[in-house]
Amino acid sequence: MGKRLSIDPITRLEGHGRIDLYLDDAGAVERAHLVIPELRGFEKFLEGRPVEELPLITPRICGVCPEAHHAAAAKACDAVYGVQIPPAAELIRRLQYNAFTAGDHATHFFALGGPDFVVGPDADPAERNVIGVIKRVGVEVGGLVIRMRKEAHEVARILGGRTVHAVGMIPGGQSKAVSAEEAARIREIGAFMVEFARLAQKVFDRILANDGMRSLILSEAYTSRTAYLGLLNDDGQPDPYDGRVRVVGPDGAELAWYDPADYLDHWSEHVEPWSYLKFPYLKQLGWQGLTDETSGAVVRTGPLGTINAAKGMQTPRAQEAYERFFATLGDGPVHQTFAYHWARLIEMMQAAELVVRYAADPLLIDPDVRTVPTQTPREGVGTVEAPRGLLTHHYVTDENGIVQRVNLIVGTTYNYPAIQLSVAKAAAALVKPGAELTEGVMNRIEMAFRAYDPCFGCATHSLPGAGPLEVRAFGADGALAASVRRLADGSLEHFDARSGEVTR
Repeated sequence: MGKRLSIDPITRLEGHGRIDLYLDDAGAVERAHLVIPELRGFEKFLEGRPVEELPLITPRICGVCPEAHHAAAAKACDAVYGVQIPPAAELIRRLQYNAFTAGDHATHFFALGGPDFVVGPDADPAERNVIGVIKRVGVEVGGLVIRMRKEAHEVARILGGRTVHAVGMIPGGQSKAVSAEEAARIREIGAFMVEFARLAQKVFDRILANDGMRSLILSEAYTSRTAYLGLLNDDGQPDPYDGRVRVVGPDGAELAWYDPADYLDHWSEHVEPWSYLKFPYLKQLGWQGLTDETSGAVVRTGPLGTINAAKGMQTPRAQEAYERFFATLGDGPVHQTFAYHWARLIEMMQAAELVVRYAADPLLIDPDVRTVPTQTPREGVGTVEAPRGLLTHHYVTDENGIVQRVNLIVGTTYNYPAIQLSVAKAAAALVKPGAELTEGVMNRIEMAFRAYDPCFGCATHSLPGAGPLEVRAFGADGALAASVRRLADGSLEHFDARSGEVTR
C-alpha cells in the first residue's frame, strides 16, 4: 500500500498551500500535488457591483501585487466604456506600473526566492530568510533593499494616492495630474532604482560564480522543456502595461501572437478534484496531462516566459543583461526553472530604466488626464504582465454598468500546470527510497515552486465539481492523526498518519 507525505505548510509565498507526495511500495515518488486548499471567490461576489468600483475592489485580492489588479481592472473598465484615455494618463499608468514591477521583483529576489541561493538551500531555516540574506550581503545592502521597497511605494503614493491598494487609475484615465515637483521626485527614485538593479545583478553574479549553485540551477531536476508566453510590444520587446501576447514552443518557434482581448480563442481550462486552482492550457496544444513527456504542451508565463518569448529589451542595460542571459544559458529558450530568478532581475532593470524614461517625459505633467466615459457600458478585457505573469480581467455588464460576469486569470493560474510539473519532477529526483526525508530535501522541493513567485491568494477562483472537502484529525500532542478527503466524484480518500497509508 502506498504512502502519502505532506510538506505543510509551504513557505515564502503569498497565500496558502501544501505539497502532497504519494509514494509507491518501494518508497519512490509516484506523483506529487501542490494543493491549494483555499477558495476566495472574487469572481462571484463582484457580480452585481458597479463596474467602476472594480479597480478599487480587485486590488484587495492581493497585498503583494495590488497595482497589477488595479491596472488590469482600469484597462478592462476603459474597454467596457469604449473610452480612449489621454496620452498623459497612459504615461502616468506606465510610470506607476514599472515602478511597482521593479519594487516587486526586488521583494521576491531578496526576501522570498533569494534566501535559498544567497544563504543556501540546506541552511538552518532560522537563517534561510531575508535576515540571513542581509547577514550575507551586508547591512548596507540590506538597507538598500528596504529603501527599494520604500521608494516603489512612494511612487504608488504620488501617482496612485496610496502606498498600497492605489486608487489613481479610474475608467477613462487618472484621478489626478502630476505636478512638476512630483515628477522631479520620481526622477530621483528612478535613478536609485537603476543603481539598485545593477547591485541585484552583482549579487546574482556571485551566485553564478559558485559551482554548487550553478550546478543546481542547471540540473535536470529543475528543468522543464515547456512553451512560453509574454506580453510584448510591436517590436517583440516586453511591455508589462500593454501589448500583444506572444507564445513560443520549446524550440522557440512562434505558436501564437494575439490581442489579449481574444484570449478565449486561445485558452481553455482543465480542473482537477484535488485543488481549487484551474489548469489553463493553450487550445491548439490541448490538455495533455502533467508529465515530463508532455511538458511541451505546458506554457510558462512570468519573467522566464517573457524573456524567452521576447526578441529583445526596450532599454540598453536590460538589453545587455538579456544578451548575457542567453550567452550563458543557451541560444534557444532557456528551460531551467531557476533561470526565473535571473530573468526577474532583467525585468527589474528594464522597469527601472523605464521609470527614468517616463519620469523625464514632459508629457507627464500635462493636466489632461481623463476622458469622461459617455458610451453605454457592455464588455471589456484588460490585460497586463504582472510580476508573476500574464493577468487578465474580463468584465461583462448590463446597460447600467452593473457587473454580470467576471473572469480573472492571473499569472499563477497560467503557471499552475508548470508549477505542478516542476514540483513533481524535483520530488521524484530528490526523494530516494529508504532515505530520510530531511528538511533540506523538503526545502529543495519547495524551491521548485518558489522560482515562479506564485501568488495563490490571487489564483484561487475555481470551485470544481461538487467541491472537494478535507477533514483532518489531530491528536492531543497536536500531530496529525488522520484525514478524510471527499473528492469531486464523491469518493472518499482516507489517510492514516501513523502508518502513512492512503486508501480509497
